[in-house]
Amino acid sequence: MKILITGDVVGRTGRKAFDRHTRELKQSRGIDLVIVNGENSAGGKGISRKSLDELYRGGADIVTSGNHIWDNREVYGFIDDEPYLVRPANYPEGAPGKGWCIYPFRSANVAVINLSGRAFMPEMDCPFQKIEDILAEIGDQADIVILDFHAETTSEKMAMGFYLDGRVQAVVGTHTHVQTADERLLPKGTAYITDLGMCGPWDSVLGVKPEIIIKKFTTCMPVRFELAEGPAVYSALLVEIDDASKKAVKVERILLHE
Repeated sequence: MKILITGDVVGRTGRKAFDRHTRELKQSRGIDLVIVNGENSAGGKGISRKSLDELYRGGADIVTSGNHIWDNREVYGFIDDEPYLVRPANYPEGAPGKGWCIYPFRSANVAVINLSGRAFMPEMDCPFQKIEDILAEIGDQADIVILDFHAETTSEKMAMGFYLDGRVQAVVGTHTHVQTADERLLPKGTAYITDLGMCGPWDSVLGVKPEIIIKKFTTCMPVRFELAEGPAVYSALLVEIDDASKKAVKVERILLHE
């Protein structure tokens, strides 16, 4: 089984790149399942009905998110009705939506979990404690477990990877929009990368026009963010799962420039 996990989709440029390259990869590489982080897909902040539908049409099976999930208030109207749209599970009880889902695929059930880190991030419940609760709740309902850990620091993401090594098939980091070159199988077999990177404008600062971010840093004054345009970058990780053992056997980092 081949699972493609793509990084944060940023705005229209990111949506178009996701659609184009995901279709090509599914055909050329025999991709079985696609997971994408869509929390910046609507104008760079949040997710809308339109942007979610575009991701589904582009090949997404499960859509994860992060700290920007609530930035487009339109999401409140549909998040509870979307079985394969997940938000960080460590929001306090009562938050709309859900933090994990189970996607049935042929003879295997794939659980996809979304968690937020706490270092330099909004205050949330402890992700390490929360993952224990979720794994206990999932039990034998899933054959494969994938975690999107939406976090700022490399140390917190790496700690989570080793914490879950051998207990889940993959731990992938999101949020920083910059792909890291540390894809690997951890010692006990869990596929890992610190950050998937983004699908969005390549000539940008995390998707935003460089001159705007430069002004922010040089003047220390508030600025209005505007998404960059032009060529896109497409960032993803391809994880291969052995059909018999349900263990991750191969990881491949994908970085495509247009």
